[in-house]
Amino acid sequence: MKTISIIVSGRVQGVWFRQSTKEKAQALGLVGEVKNLTNGSVKILATGDEGTLQEFINWCKIGPTLAEVEKLDIEDCELISFDKFKIVS
Repeated sequence: MKTISIIVSGRVQGVWFRQSTKEKAQALGLVGEVKNLTNGSVKILATGDEGTLQEFINWCKIGPTLAEVEKLDIEDCELISFDKFKIVS
């Protein structure tokens, strides 16, 4: 198990990115959180196994239908134990 941080840049606010991220993470069995940043990006913290996280990263490169993802900044983090995947306001 590991935790990663993903900063998603582009047109990712106001396009249901957080809700879609939560639904995808839950479908994959990941735990963590997603929130909007003041600069217009979205920050995701996700915990799971390496293969599942890679599948999640691949989804984040595209995002929901209305999103226009320009860039992902991905970093490994210290392991964080979340109890579920949630949207943080």
